[in-house]
Amino acid sequence: MDQPGPMNTRPMVKGVRETPEPGPNELLVDVKVCGVCRTDLHLAEGDLQPRRPAVIPGHEAVGTVVASGPGSSRFAPGDRVGVAWLGGVCGTCPYCRRGDENLCAAPVLTGWDKDGGYAEQLTVSQDFAYLIPEAFTDEQAAPLLCSGIIGYRSLKRANVPSGGRLGIYGFGSSAHLTAQMAIYQGASVYVMTRSEEARALARKLGAEYVGDAYDEPPVPLDSAILCDIPPLNYNAHLFYERQVRSVTANTRADGREFLALAAQIPLAPSISVYPFDAADTALADLAADRVTGSAVLRVRPSGSTGQGLGSKSLQFQRRLPRRRYLLCPDFTRQPLRGGRGVDFRCLHVFIASLPSITMPPWKLR
Repeated sequence: MDQPGPMNTRPMVKGVRETPEPGPNELLVDVKVCGVCRTDLHLAEGDLQPRRPAVIPGHEAVGTVVASGPGSSRFAPGDRVGVAWLGGVCGTCPYCRRGDENLCAAPVLTGWDKDGGYAEQLTVSQDFAYLIPEAFTDEQAAPLLCSGIIGYRSLKRANVPSGGRLGIYGFGSSAHLTAQMAIYQGASVYVMTRSEEARALARKLGAEYVGDAYDEPPVPLDSAILCDIPPLNYNAHLFYERQVRSVTANTRADGREFLALAAQIPLAPSISVYPFDAADTALADLAADRVTGSAVLRVRPSGSTGQGLGSKSLQFQRRLPRRRYLLCPDFTRQPLRGGRGVDFRCLHVFIASLPSITMPPWKLR
């Protein structure tokens, strides 16, 4: 099928393409697993306008380096790396020059601008690949590359005081990792979410309080992390120099700092693993809130060494010109449903830092 639509119409298309060749300063990676993110769902269902047609989604890919392009020396064949959302920046815009590359005016985003991890192989700039800590299996590492990194940046932006109270509204892939980090750093975590399974996970991870999405936390909170903006009253919610902050993607420094912290804790991602051919099922489960924690696609069978692994990987890959992939439909043939257009340069948006107030029982989507 080549049209976007609800997941029950199975809009993902399976096929075979030429093996990609790494360009200058790029790596060729045999993908082992790839996390399933809600952004992938936005692509498949047509809520997110693509940068180009028939792009392969996926930006939580974990795999093994099998070849390098000219000038690439940071990684060697056999290294286990992660490929995340931020795949490149211009380096020249005002945001990049001041160190805020997450706000780059012309970023390269994995699974949107270039093919991502719903494939047996992909290429990535060596400067935007992460070495995966040994503390994590491939499946455990995958959600760290988006859910974890953006949760880490959100937690920093939340500015929770030492020993403070953090509210988390909704408890999905990112939130269950963020909660673990906050607790490790000494915060008390208060979780409000609809799913009983998610509430059970929050209790298991050590949340101080767990309630329904409509419940009011029992004490005033110092900060809160949300995924939507409720109606705010200035006097009730913003007076006394309270702050509302958004989070836009992440920097590479965020990624490196987070992975080091994740290994130190170590984080314990709750994961549901799906076979590669069940990508539609994984996305449908995500759409229906049937995933507790994180969903991960097993692209290659456990124990598989992939194709072309070894010192002659580049030549061997050239003799293997085809690879399996899963891609999103050609959105240029159909407008976005409901006329919605979203600039997802501001992809993962969290609202943080509403100190010293009791949060109202907002309705969450």
